[in-house]
Amino acid sequence: MRSCRALQATAVVKSSLQLKLKTSTEDTCISLIKQCHTLKSLKALHASILRSLHLHLHSLTNLISHYASLGSISYAYTLFSHCNSFSNDAFLWNVMLRGLVDNAHYHRSFLLYTRMPYLHIAPDNFTFPFLLKACASLRILNLGSQLHAHAFLYGYSSHVFIANSLISMYAKCGLFPVSERVFDKMRQRSIVSWSAMIGACLQCGFHEQGLLLFTRMLDQGIKPNRASILNATACVRRENAAHQMHRVIMDNVLDNDQSVQNATMLMFARCGRIDLARSLFDGFTNKDLVCWASMIDAYARADLPLEALLLFNQMRLQCVLPDSITLLAVIQACSILASLHLARTLHAVIIRCFLECQLVLDTAVLDLYMKCGSLTYARKVFDNMKGRNIISWSTMISGYGMHGHGKEALHLFYQMKALIKPDHVTFVSILSACSHAGLINEGWKCFDSMVRDFGVTPTSEHYACMVDLLGRAGQLNQALEFIEKMPVRPEAGVWGALLGACRIHSNVELAEIAAKSLLNLDAENPGRYVLLSNIYASLGKRREAYRIRILMKSRGVKKKVGWTSIEIKGKMYTFVAGDRANPEMDLIYSELGKLMERIRQEGYIPDVSFVLHDVEGETKEMMLYAHSEKLAIVFGLIKLGHESSIRITKNLRVCGDCHTATKFISKVTGKEIVVRDSQRFHHFMNGTCSCGDYW
Repeated sequence: MRSCRALQATAVVKSSLQLKLKTSTEDTCISLIKQCHTLKSLKALHASILRSLHLHLHSLTNLISHYASLGSISYAYTLFSHCNSFSNDAFLWNVMLRGLVDNAHYHRSFLLYTRMPYLHIAPDNFTFPFLLKACASLRILNLGSQLHAHAFLYGYSSHVFIANSLISMYAKCGLFPVSERVFDKMRQRSIVSWSAMIGACLQCGFHEQGLLLFTRMLDQGIKPNRASILNATACVRRENAAHQMHRVIMDNVLDNDQSVQNATMLMFARCGRIDLARSLFDGFTNKDLVCWASMIDAYARADLPLEALLLFNQMRLQCVLPDSITLLAVIQACSILASLHLARTLHAVIIRCFLECQLVLDTAVLDLYMKCGSLTYARKVFDNMKGRNIISWSTMISGYGMHGHGKEALHLFYQMKALIKPDHVTFVSILSACSHAGLINEGWKCFDSMVRDFGVTPTSEHYACMVDLLGRAGQLNQALEFIEKMPVRPEAGVWGALLGACRIHSNVELAEIAAKSLLNLDAENPGRYVLLSNIYASLGKRREAYRIRILMKSRGVKKKVGWTSIEIKGKMYTFVAGDRANPEMDLIYSELGKLMERIRQEGYIPDVSFVLHDVEGETKEMMLYAHSEKLAIVFGLIKLGHESSIRITKNLRVCGDCHTATKFISKVTGKEIVVRDSQRFHHFMNGTCSCGDYW
């Protein structure tokens, strides 16, 4: 009975629609097309139009455009292909070009454009922006330049729409000077022109120039729109500029726009004011998914993973379903904590949210397990992936390298080469793996094959890996010679690798050579100053060490505080050197003393060169005992009892004495101890480390 009534109702609607079409004008027909929100309703209307009306050009283009906007390019293109009576109309071709580009069918849009001259259809000022957008999306500079020449030949190159598109296209293809030239030659500029040029500055990393351009725009009395504000806020890197930008947003009544709100929040977070970002977040009445994801990402980027995870839980309690972008931010937060328990929990959430495989999430989960110290889980994810791209392979190779499994990394690299051509990221992964495992000959073979076999030109990052490889092996003079012969200017990473090697092998002469370049190239990185100071201190050169500390202070560079964290039954505990904050510190220090005595009996000798203060020898030993790594390990021994392994995370490079002590601790306790530091993983078992003391 109900189905009969439903059929009767459908018949009434159809007859009503046909009656309306018979008595309607073309404007009514177009209005009905725009009211269709699903492909099914649009097809039904299209069928009724065909029965009742003769399609005019305007109705036809609206139908094609609406099919494309609903994602049905096949229907749109079929309809376009049968428009013989209007086939020479440029407007119709522009509608089809736009549909193809908006649906990311970029190559098809180029093919369609090449047909226009053969049919004697001249492109107009609306044709080129769509095609230039396609070139920008694919980063095809040659074709973009050809389209620029075509626009010039047809007399449209100075048209504001086309010039705006050219600015964006050249910037995305890496030719910022050409974008500038196009902008400077414009006789007339719209707000879109200014926004495009500010966006070009952002795209190419010229943030200060983008802000100066935005200020110049305001000085000329041009009222900013949403797009120009979004581009300008993304250029802000300093707190005072952030406050000025916020005032501009308020003055132009753009502070109620959700996209602008999210951009403002991220701007303050990027400038180090995560507190102001959170204050803005809490004040937003309607928080969309982008808002939640932006704040979670801001916490993760600010190295505040616990806050990011807490906010993620709040989001889920609000019944806001996460998307892949949100989950990627949460994965980043989990990777900072290196908690295997959290990684497995999050993996379960991802599986529930996304029943179908998403390659980007699978690869991120693979990377997460690697950073949580579980090669076993990482390899399971890798083996179960339905599809693998070059990023997936490179991530797995990099993971093996981080854990000191250089030969496994090489084996996987050889497997990958048979299936996919390696890129520059893959070579960074395999060269780094060879470096961490001390595989010098294999590293040279991989490096030499880059250009010879795969046409991959080495970048500064690849050269840094080779310097690291030579330096770790003690071949410091060869490393310096390699740097001097580099065809490109050595960047901070190259000199940093040499300086790190000088610390391992106590070579102060080469350390000074590396530091001379490094403290100019990377003047705001505290690790560089600390490393050089440590080299001086370890060799008894206290005056030189003090001089570096003074230089660091005079430049306003602050040392990063070292900490070590450990997860106990789902809760994270963090320790710093000489810590007294934990309520059980008396017990921890008592057990630490007993443990130090046990490993002394096994042959452990404290390396007091890692104590940088000028104090007595006995005091130096006591200071070594109180390093955060040792405190975390002892706390784990107390709390984890019979569990077979202890996992800790150090935010800096683990010190040499702690590395030696941990080997002895693993021997006397029979525990596996997994240490993740800023450089790699160390798996300690029965008195040895997976790095083979090659770190």
